[in-house]
Amino acid sequence: MLYSLVLPVVEIFAGAYIIRDTNEPILVAFYQLAMYLGVVVTSFVNGFLLKKVKAEILYAAGMLVSGISLYGMMLIKSLGYFELGLSGFLLGAASGFFWTNRYLLTLYNTNDDNRNYFFGLESFFFSTSSIIVPLVIGGFISMINGHNVLGITFNINKAYRVVTMAAVIITVLASYVLFKGRFKSPEEKPFLFFRFHILWRKMLALASLKGMVQGFLVTAPAILVLKLVGDEGVLGLIQGISGILTALLVYILGRVARPKDRLAIFFSGMLVFFTGTLFNGIMFSAIGVIVFVLCKVIFQPLFDLAYFPIMMKTIDTVSKIEKRNEYAYIQSHEFGLFIGRALGLLLFIGLIYMVSSDFALKYALIIVAAIQLLAYPLAKNITKQSELIDEGSN
Repeated sequence: MLYSLVLPVVEIFAGAYIIRDTNEPILVAFYQLAMYLGVVVTSFVNGFLLKKVKAEILYAAGMLVSGISLYGMMLIKSLGYFELGLSGFLLGAASGFFWTNRYLLTLYNTNDDNRNYFFGLESFFFSTSSIIVPLVIGGFISMINGHNVLGITFNINKAYRVVTMAAVIITVLASYVLFKGRFKSPEEKPFLFFRFHILWRKMLALASLKGMVQGFLVTAPAILVLKLVGDEGVLGLIQGISGILTALLVYILGRVARPKDRLAIFFSGMLVFFTGTLFNGIMFSAIGVIVFVLCKVIFQPLFDLAYFPIMMKTIDTVSKIEKRNEYAYIQSHEFGLFIGRALGLLLFIGLIYMVSSDFALKYALIIVAAIQLLAYPLAKNITKQSELIDEGSN
């Protein structure tokens, strides 16, 4: 819950800071690509570290380094490809430690019956933070810009540094709470494999479809809002308005939804996002951006609420068949996500080079959202095959 207060800083305002400092959408995409490369590299290194270091320690390290690396980027006076590449890679490396160990601890300390509730509760906290944090940060940046406080005249860059320093402090508190928990740890087994059961290969394809859109969830809102709507205060307001009902919705769904309801939730989320990209592409105006961001904020927790239980159920099933370390699937899952993220961001960069940044902002989102609709029949097939295998083993 504490770290959920930091995620909006990483996901939203880092991109806004880059686009404000450079006015180049392509640099934001490059930063994101470097960040996702850091995630997949770390997921590989993390497997070796788990043999000697507890998962919760690596989890805490990821939280701490993410805040520190973000603050380091804010101190750089001139942001070019090298600086953004290094900053993005380090932040991605930190995120890799965070997410891979989070998945691992969640997998070992939940089961298929309570994962809807767990991810519903998690989505509730993340959605609530996506309401409060952007409103507070956007208001703070707009309010303090140009004012003198304690002898310091604040500009927007200095305001960002204050925000990231607060994020570092929160990561320290989150790490302290984490160390008070008692978690079941994974077994020490080989984790690096290149050949998997057909069911897991389908799951990797599903991860790639998720990854194609995921890159844009961080990059596009900040660029579009600053280009067509206004400043960070408006960005925070839009995120806040759209998140209120979503937070309540995902919490209720987490409480009442059963495993059989996951596919309906999954498809609903994708349909909402696709609708939002159509509004943005057709209108390409302040109203279109507002509708898109509203749809994006609704889509993300709904999609994740269904996706992660499906992923973990598949890991439960395949790990029993192949008798492998569960981390082997978490590590390869990150690679599947990276393939999708890279393809999506390379599409965006390619459209900027070949046509224009406006064209890319209009149509790259529609393309990846349309492709992602293929995830529904694939997720349905994965769920059905997992159930058949489990019934056969019983």
